[in-house]
Amino acid sequence: MSTQVEPHSRPRVEGPREAEILEAALAVLAEVGYDRLTMDAVAQKAKASKATLYRRWNGKVQLVIDALQHDHRQHHYTEQGVVDTGTLRGDLIDAFCGHGGLTDKPEVDAFGAILTAITRDAEFAEAFRTQVLAPKLAGSKALFERAKERGEIRADVDIELLAPALAGIVLHRFFLVGERPTKALIENVIDQIILPAAGVSHPTVR
Repeated sequence: MSTQVEPHSRPRVEGPREAEILEAALAVLAEVGYDRLTMDAVAQKAKASKATLYRRWNGKVQLVIDALQHDHRQHHYTEQGVVDTGTLRGDLIDAFCGHGGLTDKPEVDAFGAILTAITRDAEFAEAFRTQVLAPKLAGSKALFERAKERGEIRADVDIELLAPALAGIVLHRFFLVGERPTKALIENVIDQIILPAAGVSHPTVR
């Protein structure tokens, strides 16, 4: 009788080993971009066999998505756990200028590495929008909803429109103008564009 182990019964790649592979995927992504990333390259970087990767991921789409989620997990706000500084300005600065925010070079570079894939690879784009981007947008909207509840911003503010604006403006300046995000830039966008649009005429500087 054959003793071959069926794929579904193989040990699952998890824990520290999974984290090592995901970090290797992020490193390869930063080095070559999404289009040139291969399972072989990630396996080599992680000092693992390609078979080990395929026990956990069916291809590079989900591997890269999981790697991006792994990178965000400890550092990005979610709808259930948003930062609370007491003001919308403070919340936005904390969220966008902290580790994993727009001033974090690896974070922005990772987005640059997948930019072409979002426009060319429909499968990856859908996975990125639903599994990575949607939770980030939900967290951003939660900051504005909370500000609206405490009466800090106008009741008629369109949060769906305004919540993504900060990241959109800053990333536009980076990718099209060539201005890398800094805390000063983000604060200027918050103070001169986001808060006035939300009806906060005299932001509290903390």
